Amino acid sequence: MSAHPEISARTTPENTKLVICVWHRFTLWRAPRELSDKIRERWPAMNVVHLQNYDRVAEELPDTDILVGFSLRPEQFDRAKKMKWIHATAAGVGQLMFPALRQSSIVVTNARGIHSAPMAEHILGTVITLARRFPDAFRYQQQAHWAQQEIWDAHPRELQAQIILIVGFGSIGRELARRMQPLGVRIWGVTRSGNGDAQLAERIFASTDLHQLLPQADFVILAAPETPATRKMIGAPEFALMKPSAYLINVARGTLVDQAALAAALRARVIAGAAVDVTEEEPLPAEDPLWKLDNVFITPHVSAITDRLWQRQTDLLMENLERWFDGRELLNRVDLKKGY
Repeated sequence: MSAHPEISARTTPENTKLVICVWHRFTLWRAPRELSDKIRERWPAMNVVHLQNYDRVAEELPDTDILVGFSLRPEQFDRAKKMKWIHATAAGVGQLMFPALRQSSIVVTNARGIHSAPMAEHILGTVITLARRFPDAFRYQQQAHWAQQEIWDAHPRELQAQIILIVGFGSIGRELARRMQPLGVRIWGVTRSGNGDAQLAERIFASTDLHQLLPQADFVILAAPETPATRKMIGAPEFALMKPSAYLINVARGTLVDQAALAAALRARVIAGAAVDVTEEEPLPAEDPLWKLDNVFITPHVSAITDRLWQRQTDLLMENLERWFDGRELLNRVDLKKGY
């Protein structure tokens, strides 16, 4: 039986302890003091604890009602006997989907939608970058070489009428579609169920149709959540199905792609190229073969970066706290059975 009993009632501000613990080696992901200040200003009676690292998290968890953070280990979760709600400041919650939490009555929400605008812009920029061979131009620039003939031989292309296959037609995929429609591309979306916004895509398919779609796509964009079903969904068999002129773009999670198979496919020119913002291991080790390939464009997990990040994070959390205390449905609730 779960250590966390079924929640019969939500807390009120005066009997709520909220712990913010968001530490990351990259400073942008760390919650600023302004976040806790704004919560205290709105609900002065609430006990708000803002931890700058994980040093004291174990001692704070036993009487915590609400946790704001993106990581919690199973042994830490076992201590959190009063925990009722976890708000993840990341869209991906795979790191929280261990059995004890999934079997509990804990409410989990995430930051879905927070990153949609910057990630859509990042993907759009990447598609144009690959189509127009900008990485090649930059490499030749470093050599002070006027490479007009070489870039022509690499076949820069126009995007109009190209098939953009977006695997994972959630908030990021839909935002990307809105930005790409004026370019005259053909947008195909892939969802788990095969349902989606038909106004944003020419066609929407179920994930079970992926193998039939890959041979037709010019750009395959991975924006799906990390789940057992999506891990290594793209490997050697999938690369073999893709056009030699096709590109793979991954902004989801590195685990969605068999990275060794990707390196082999790029080395053998099975596909034209790839752009990866995420890798199986991060930071990508210096000895990884991807670094040495001339047909891969690597960005260091920056697609979600924006100067508006914590403004959006704060607005979402404040809205959900209002809903929590009012007894209303929370935004971005995670389905613990599906894992996203």
